[in-house]
Amino acid sequence: MGQILARSVIGGALWVAAASLLATSAVAQTGGSEGLSPTLSAIKTAHTVRLGYRESSPPFSFLDQAGRPIGYSLELCEAIVEEIGVEVDDPNLRIDYVKVTSDDRIEAVLQNKIDLECGSTTANAERGKRVAFSPLMFVAGTKLMVPKGAAVSGVADLKGRTVVVTKGTTNEQAMHAVDKKLSLGLNIVTAPDHEQSFRMVADGKADAFATDDILLYGLIARHKAQEYFRVVGDYLSYDPYGIMFRKGEPQLAAAVERAFRKLGSNRDLVPLYNKWFTARLPTGERLNVPISLQLEEAFKAMDDSPSANN
Repeated sequence: MGQILARSVIGGALWVAAASLLATSAVAQTGGSEGLSPTLSAIKTAHTVRLGYRESSPPFSFLDQAGRPIGYSLELCEAIVEEIGVEVDDPNLRIDYVKVTSDDRIEAVLQNKIDLECGSTTANAERGKRVAFSPLMFVAGTKLMVPKGAAVSGVADLKGRTVVVTKGTTNEQAMHAVDKKLSLGLNIVTAPDHEQSFRMVADGKADAFATDDILLYGLIARHKAQEYFRVVGDYLSYDPYGIMFRKGEPQLAAAVERAFRKLGSNRDLVPLYNKWFTARLPTGERLNVPISLQLEEAFKAMDDSPSANN
């Protein structure tokens, strides 16, 4: 019996080793003269990494007063760019910022219009069939923004009323699901981006805006509208965020992972979080959203330093 088990284990190990060699060979064959994966080969040729950014997803990805893309997700992407530079042996890679929306961001990755999507994108199983994601960078969930004087404490209070969602988001799916489950008869309408969704409630064209709670807090703070709007209700979805990139490229995935682990090992992830979520933003507002225990534990798991287990 022991000999059979041993042969099985050895056979399994050989199969894994063979699979690994095949994978390595495949990467080399598809990556061009330097043996790089397609995305990395293109980056090396162009000396440029294209970062997809959002205009109105504070504090993850938004525009400063001068119209320049800034945010938590973009800083994480810039750290990944440094690691890509190591991978392609080009420490002076340029960054090209490319605007994306919630509706076209996945296609922008699939159609090779951007290399990294640096916004507020939920990493779920459905999307994971088409694209790849970085390690966890934030955890959010769908909630509702309503006028401060509205008699709304949760989604059940919106029966038969109008709720706006941003097109192409997981929040859109969440609202249709809860509408069907609770038979609310909601009038669910879409807007092209978060800013326009916010404006629909501000202009009285919708009774509530449903999106990730952190984005609602960010938009309210950005518009200095705390006395006009509030965030209400239980979480209607669970939304773990990640940096999105092309699937099926192990070298690129490894560079993304290394960037997060370097930040984790240098104890940079929590300070970076605090810079964008608890300190005053470059645009003047302050969110005051402390790090969750779940995210803090995820960041600790990225720490490969010798003292991590002490």
